[in-house]
Amino acid sequence: MNKIFLLTSLLLFLNMAGQEHFSGISTSQRVGIINAGINPAELGNLETSYDIHIFSTSIKASSNKVGFSDLFDDSTNLKNRLFAGEEAANLSFDGEIYGPSIAFAYEKWGFAFTTKANAKLDVVDVDDDLGNALTRSVINSFFVGSTTVSNNYNQRLSGTSWGEIGLSAARNLYDEGDHKLNVGATFKLLFPGSYANFGADKFNGTINNSLGRVTLTNTVANLNIAYSGNLGNDFTEFGDYAKSLYGKLNGVAADLGANYQLKDSDGSHYRLNLGIAIRNMGGMTFKSANNSATNYVLNIQGTDTLELNQFQNTKSMTEAERLLLNSGFLNKNTNDKKDFKVKLPTLFSGYADVKIVTSFYVTLFTQQRLKKNEDNDQITSQNVISLTPRYTLKNYEIYVPFSHNELSGIAGGLGLRVYGFYIGSGSIITALLSDGKQADAYMGYSFKFD
Repeated sequence: MNKIFLLTSLLLFLNMAGQEHFSGISTSQRVGIINAGINPAELGNLETSYDIHIFSTSIKASSNKVGFSDLFDDSTNLKNRLFAGEEAANLSFDGEIYGPSIAFAYEKWGFAFTTKANAKLDVVDVDDDLGNALTRSVINSFFVGSTTVSNNYNQRLSGTSWGEIGLSAARNLYDEGDHKLNVGATFKLLFPGSYANFGADKFNGTINNSLGRVTLTNTVANLNIAYSGNLGNDFTEFGDYAKSLYGKLNGVAADLGANYQLKDSDGSHYRLNLGIAIRNMGGMTFKSANNSATNYVLNIQGTDTLELNQFQNTKSMTEAERLLLNSGFLNKNTNDKKDFKVKLPTLFSGYADVKIVTSFYVTLFTQQRLKKNEDNDQITSQNVISLTPRYTLKNYEIYVPFSHNELSGIAGGLGLRVYGFYIGSGSIITALLSDGKQADAYMGYSFKFD
């Protein structure tokens, strides 16, 4: 399981990765598929009859401890940084790929058909002492002693891949004088690909290290082990995510949004663009031949010990589950579930794009999750707030997003649009200048016509 950290650094390097997806361009005045992904009501602001989206991709990584330079270091140093200090370790990697999509306007309506693939890999609130014990016993082979771990929260390792087909519609409700009001909705068909989750809730125990032999004693914890598809066999290999971005249709979700514009006196541009939306209301059910979702109680008492060294080369949920069951310390709390449901990360989004002077705007954006990341059946998300100054012409745009992510802190980036092609990052400035704890990049292309 410790290969998770090496995977993240390799993916960032190979994809020149690229926290908020499509930071800056998602609130551009050139409304299209990416804007509708933030708020479907924006489809009521299409400038032309048709918008053909060819492709776009966004990749991001963030951590509360690992800096940008550490992501390009070897896996040992990466783990050293991730499990250093006293704060629980968090690390997130995820990507979005929009495939061929189309948006079009008809009278007071805007419509869209979208295709999208998602992949996520997360380390959530893992205790530093426990993380070190599972990944670094050889390094600590000269250490003799014991450490007590006592947590009242859920620690998770989680990976998910799924596809989406979106059907969107927006309606202009009012457009008179300086004021314009739209509402919109997106209905999503979900195609679960693969899933893996290891959760350790209310972990209390003692870690003993005797010259590199690491054991666990006097331990009680509630464990959740769930997997489906390729990620049950190995959830650290990028190829397993790529092979299973789209499974069979087995879930639905919805986005709802509203948009208001205060227009210029000539009606050609706006002075203020406001939007709110609730996204990803729904979930999906995973089904595959190797499906399993079981809650256990780990109970090690008296003189009994669990050897932790045996988990150092473990890279699959099935193998970890087998080793724990063979130890005799794992007892089922619930029966296996062959089919299980996972909830999408429901988000509230809000933004205000304000005209300062001609062609110069400033956008304030926030994204807030509405569900807890610690739940074992919950796909994770992060709270973000950003401020983006932008210089906008009809066919050109340059913008500098600054954001605060609850996990990685402050980040600053840069983006550019030329006609329908755009490229950018929400963190490239801080990543290079101050070794920030976030790395991301995106690019895409679309074209419009009447």
